[in-house]
Amino acid sequence: MKEKKDLEYKEKITNTFLKTVSAFANYGDGEIVFGVKNNGDIVGIDHPEEACLAIENKINDLVKPKPSFSFSIDRKTNVLTLMVDEGVLKPYLYKGKAYRRSDTSTVEVDQLELKRLVLLGDHLYFDELPVKESELEFSYLFDALRRELNVEGPDEDVLKTLGLYNSQNQYNNAALLMADKNDFPGIDMVRFGSSSSELLFRETLSHMSILEQLDRAETIFDRYYRMEEIVGMQRYEKYLIPKEAFRETIANALIHRTWDVNAHIRVLMYADKIEIVSPGGLPGGMTREEYVNGYISSLRNPVIANIFFRLNLIEMFATGIRRIKESYADIHHKPIFEVTDHSILTVLPSISMKEKMTLDEKIVYDALSCGLQLSSGEIVETTGFHKNKVVKLVNALIEKRYVEKVGSGRGTKYHAV
Repeated sequence: MKEKKDLEYKEKITNTFLKTVSAFANYGDGEIVFGVKNNGDIVGIDHPEEACLAIENKINDLVKPKPSFSFSIDRKTNVLTLMVDEGVLKPYLYKGKAYRRSDTSTVEVDQLELKRLVLLGDHLYFDELPVKESELEFSYLFDALRRELNVEGPDEDVLKTLGLYNSQNQYNNAALLMADKNDFPGIDMVRFGSSSSELLFRETLSHMSILEQLDRAETIFDRYYRMEEIVGMQRYEKYLIPKEAFRETIANALIHRTWDVNAHIRVLMYADKIEIVSPGGLPGGMTREEYVNGYISSLRNPVIANIFFRLNLIEMFATGIRRIKESYADIHHKPIFEVTDHSILTVLPSISMKEKMTLDEKIVYDALSCGLQLSSGEIVETTGFHKNKVVKLVNALIEKRYVEKVGSGRGTKYHAV
């Protein structure tokens, strides 16, 4: 087995393992296996019982506060496994510094991440922190409450019920984000033409309620991805990208992003896809698999999430990714989710997205791009390929939706879509 985010190998016992103890205690359970080389070769540890005592003393002396951990020994190989539990008394420091895992490495956290750990240790979240602002307006929020819940306002008791106003008459960061005006970053939306160098439209939605940001982002989405299709005498609304997938992705980004980073949510709109980049990786302790499969919900901004839930902007916590996937059930290309330590990328393909062509397929496609319908024999003459190869390439292009077939039998012809 190779090293991974929650598994580290140590050939010998040196103090460097204490950094990884800090990382696991801060961000999620993990194991440190002593007596195994980085490549997985087993060498064992001499006198493993004595080694356990030495490791325990090092942790007790050098990691503060003391994390929860346990040992196991493989008597056949003398391999010693140290199991570290994620703790609640964050941050766990080694020599005054906190650590986290980055893939298979252990790295020191920066000052911003350290502040987040301190909040978690105090059972606080960024959106719950009080702010100095005392004069805020919530017309957009109360318009939404009136539509969805028949709640009239503005009303101080309603704000307290929503968790935006505390008993000391203080607003919090969630209140600022819901207010009509604020200084937080927002959503940067860009529409590209035939290439990423051709910019057709750009608008940054910021200094406004995040509820308004969501609605305006949806309006811009409609402008480029909604179309009308006429079937018989009926006119139908059709979307090139499932609207519920886009709205769910933007709502997820607003709920789960790190708001203490001065960066916009980026929405990059192309003809065949939308890429949405949300600042901040996964909340501590959550794996990519858990996020993508929607197994658990670790809320980074619980006050905001609760308001979105009350307003029916999300159905249930932890169902967003699953709903995005379900909206693509009948679409060939599926959404893509990429997670790094500092961002989450969601790619929403268009129903018209086409797979890449091979070089030979491109030659056939170019031959068919003359505006005429060609038979397989005419394609053979134009390209110089053998007929069997042409038939194979044309069928591949039909499957990829670059080419359409017209007619049948000897009258069969093809044209570029």
